[in-house]
Amino acid sequence: MSKLKIRNREGSLDFLSLGAMIHRLDPGVVPFRKARSAQIHISGGEYNVAANLADCFGLKTGIATAMVNYGIGELVQNRIREMGVKPFFKYFEHDGVRGPNIATVYSDRGYGVRPPVVFYNRSNEAAALLKPGDFDWDRIFTQGVRWLHSGGIFAALSETTSRLIVEAMKAAHKHGVINSFDLNYRAKLWAPIGGLKKAQQVLAEIVENVDVLLGNEEDLQMGLGIPGPEVASASKFDTGPFFEMIEKVTQRFPNVKLVATTLREVKSSNRHHWGAVMWYDGQKFSTPKAELDVLDRIGGGDGFAAGLIYGLLSGREPEEALRLGWAHGALLTTFPGDTTMAKLAEVEAFAKGGSARVQR
Repeated sequence: MSKLKIRNREGSLDFLSLGAMIHRLDPGVVPFRKARSAQIHISGGEYNVAANLADCFGLKTGIATAMVNYGIGELVQNRIREMGVKPFFKYFEHDGVRGPNIATVYSDRGYGVRPPVVFYNRSNEAAALLKPGDFDWDRIFTQGVRWLHSGGIFAALSETTSRLIVEAMKAAHKHGVINSFDLNYRAKLWAPIGGLKKAQQVLAEIVENVDVLLGNEEDLQMGLGIPGPEVASASKFDTGPFFEMIEKVTQRFPNVKLVATTLREVKSSNRHHWGAVMWYDGQKFSTPKAELDVLDRIGGGDGFAAGLIYGLLSGREPEEALRLGWAHGALLTTFPGDTTMAKLAEVEAFAKGGSARVQR
């Protein structure tokens, strides 16, 4: 094993995401069947990390994705611009009827004992049409990029998106760029293109090119087929089973230098216990357990990834980087929408054990 060799801050981008953009319709605490109105959040598992790193942490970031020439595409482009993320778009023309489309995610927030409900319309999604050759990676990476990130949701969209991820990661390594990947295993997304068996085959091919892996016990077990502990843990915050699985992950994928995940115990839709754990170069780290009063849980994991990656890119010690991820993910659940509204000083204060007392 060896530590991450992160390039100095030079060139055009600190961080580049490869993934799909979506727009999420959020009726708040009202179930969709009773909704009269909804907020529109612009999102995407991979994009969210880039947006958080730009808006909260002040890094130079970009997104490589599909874009559609129609009204929703224009809305998405405006929000990307507002968050300070540099676009690398493959454009598609909308036929006015069927698409291709920017995917729609429907998600209420639930309340108390009623959980949030999430469902999708990813029919004829533009991002699923992306394929190897759509981006000039050598030109992009030659301009100077420090970190490339993608995820399992984008990998599951079609037969070609996973091949595009591998193409990008191989090009990234040629240019000395760190690769990270969020497993984000979603059985519903993999079902149309081969299910669990296909997912494990494809995700393993991707992870062979990965330096930093994000994923919880279920992601590792289902997405990579890594056997779990024989005895189920009594607590979500028992880190033993996670570290036990990491041994198996790193034996199978010796290229992986860091594995991290959030720990979340859901007491109700609005009360979560929250923590994070990380294995880095043989060392084990974990955060305190926080009690969160949750406004909107969507995007918390991406918030964690952004804080952790910022810590690593800015040269913080591993434990501090983990706590920045934990703190930013916690704060993100207090805002509506999928991307950050936090300031770096707030993240650093919470990471050091700050409180929610009034700031005067």
